[in-house]
Amino acid sequence: MRIEIRGVEKLSWRERQVVALKETGHSTDTIAKRLDIGEGTIATLYNRARKKGYEVVIIIEGDPLGLGEELENEDAT
Repeated sequence: MRIEIRGVEKLSWRERQVVALKETGHSTDTIAKRLDIGEGTIATLYNRARKKGYEVVIIIEGDPLGLGEELENEDAT
């Protein structure tokens, strides 16, 4: 599985960093430590980025949900 952030060109470099980390499940505390900035700044950057309208798309490769074979069998009947 991987994610794609559409509209990332609208975001500043720091907003991109925060969004990428936040959308992959990292906590505000972890992001603040990793980027060496305050938690309040993380919140501000994340909210500013959301207002700019990016979109996160999850791309699931293969058949991790185990649905492919069932759907193929249904289509054949």
